[in-house]
Amino acid sequence: MMQCLEDAKEELKRVDHQIYVSLKYTRTVDVLLNIISRMIDGYEFLIEGLIKVAIEDGKAEQVPHSPIERGSLVKQLYDEDELIIDNINLFFLLRKLFRSNPVRENEYRRNVTMRTVIEGREELVTIDIITNYYHFMLEFYQKVEELIKQHAPKEKE
Repeated sequence: MMQCLEDAKEELKRVDHQIYVSLKYTRTVDVLLNIISRMIDGYEFLIEGLIKVAIEDGKAEQVPHSPIERGSLVKQLYDEDELIIDNINLFFLLRKLFRSNPVRENEYRRNVTMRTVIEGREELVTIDIITNYYHFMLEFYQKVEELIKQHAPKEKE
């Protein structure tokens, strides 16, 4: 469980650097897509950590194979926690955004925009939006860290 947390923390460091350094100098949709990819990887580590906590508590039997199944399982296991549910929904959205074929607008400018349609709805990703997603993910990381650390003493026994 702690390894999942460490891996997620490394991804978050990379996302932070890309948002606050790379996007400052290279304002392209490719950088936005790279950030989305890193966030997806970070979410996968955090989701795996939550499932391992649930397995330890006897609420789940094993870690499902596909990311969609893992995300859905976490939504079931933590259905009372709005922060977790909303972050899993963001994880699903990021996966769809990453696989979409976005229209690139205003590249090399402050208002660089990735525009795509997902499930009949237009989705925009800008520097401000991706920064908000990152801060929301940081809250989720802190929540997962708290849950995992509550189980850490049991792990050592």
